[in-house]
Amino acid sequence: MSPEQNRKLFLIIAIAIIALNLRPALAGVGPLIFEIREDTGLSNTLLGLLTTLPVLAFGIFSVLTPLFTKKIGTEGTMAFALVLLTGGLMLRVMPSLFPLFAGTAILGIGIALGNTLLPGIVKKSFPHRFGLVTGIYSAMLGVGATIASAVSVPLSEDLNLGWRMSLGIWAAMSFIALVIWLPQMKRNIPVTARRSLASSLKNLGRSKIAWNVSIFVGLQSLTFFTIIAWLPEILIERGLSAGNAGYMLALAQGAGVVGTFIIPSWAANRKNQRLPIILLVGIEIISLLGLMSPNLFMVELWATLLGFCLGGSFGLALLFIVLRTRDTESANELSGMSQSIGYTIAAVGPALFGAVYDIYANWTLPLALLLIIAFAKLGSGLIAGRNEIIK
Repeated sequence: MSPEQNRKLFLIIAIAIIALNLRPALAGVGPLIFEIREDTGLSNTLLGLLTTLPVLAFGIFSVLTPLFTKKIGTEGTMAFALVLLTGGLMLRVMPSLFPLFAGTAILGIGIALGNTLLPGIVKKSFPHRFGLVTGIYSAMLGVGATIASAVSVPLSEDLNLGWRMSLGIWAAMSFIALVIWLPQMKRNIPVTARRSLASSLKNLGRSKIAWNVSIFVGLQSLTFFTIIAWLPEILIERGLSAGNAGYMLALAQGAGVVGTFIIPSWAANRKNQRLPIILLVGIEIISLLGLMSPNLFMVELWATLLGFCLGGSFGLALLFIVLRTRDTESANELSGMSQSIGYTIAAVGPALFGAVYDIYANWTLPLALLLIIAFAKLGSGLIAGRNEIIK
C-alpha cells in the first residue's frame, strides 16, 4: 500500500477505537442501577441523571464544537475530548456522590466533542466511502455499548471490583484511544471557518431539513438512552437476575451493532432514505409492544429487534449529516446543531422515564411514551430522508 493508503487505514483504526470508547461510560450504568441504588439510596429520578447529565452536555457542547476547532484544530479538539473522557471516568471512581455526578458531566463534554467531530472527519478524509466508514464507526459505538452492558455486573460482582471501579475501568481504554490518536496531531491546524458560529446557526435555522435531522437525532437518542438506562431494571422486576438482565441489554446492543453497520451502507446507495426509515420505525413499534407484555414472553426477540432498529436509526442519523451537506465545514455545523438540539431532547428521556415509574409504579405507561416517540420519529425521518442538500 502507498503511504497515503497506510495513513487512511491507520485513521480508520483510530476512528474505530475512539468510537468504541464513546458509549461504555453511559451503557455501563444501566445494569448497575440496582447496586448503585442500594449503595447510595438515590431515587430512580436521580439515577436517571447519571444518563441524563452526559446527554445534557451533548446538547450544550455539540453546538460549541466549532469554537474549539478554531482555537486548537479538529485533531486537537479530538485529543482534548479524549482527555476529558478519561478524566471524567477516573473521577467517578472516587467514593462520594459529588465526584460521581461531576465526573459524569465532564465525560459527557468529552463525548459531545467526539460525537460532533466524527462525521466531519469522515466526510473530509473519506469523501467517496463515507457510507462504509460511517457504518464502521457507528458499529463500533454499538460494540462499546454492548461490551459495557455485558461486563458491568460481572466486573462488579464476580471480580468484586464494585460498581464504581466497574464504571471507572473504562478510563484505561479511553487513554489507549488518546495515545492512538496522537499521531494525527501532526496534521492538526486551527480551522479557518468561512462563517461565524452565529451566521451558520442562522442559516441552518432556516432549513426544514436541518431541523428534521436534528429532531430525528433527538428522538432516536431519547429512546436509545432511555433503553440503556432502564431495560435491565424493567427485566429484573419481571424476574430476571441482574446478570441476565445485563445480558439482554448486551443482546440489544449487539443487534444494534449489526444495524449500525448494515443500514448506513444500504441507505447511502439509495436515492432517498424513506424506505429504511419506514422499515426501522415499524419494527421498533412492534418490539416496544412486545416489551409491554407483563412477563418475559419472547423477551430475547423483542430486545434483539429493538436494538437492531435503534442501531440502524442511529447509523441513519449520522448518515443524514453527511448526505444533507456539501462540505466538511457544513457537516460539522449540521453535526453540531443536530446533536445539540437532538441530545437536549434526548436528555429528557431517562429521568422522565424513571419519574413516571416512580409515580405509577408500572412500566407500561413509560413504554407507551416510547411508542409515541416512535411515531414522531417516523414523521421527522421521512423529511430528513429526502434527497436534498442544505443550501
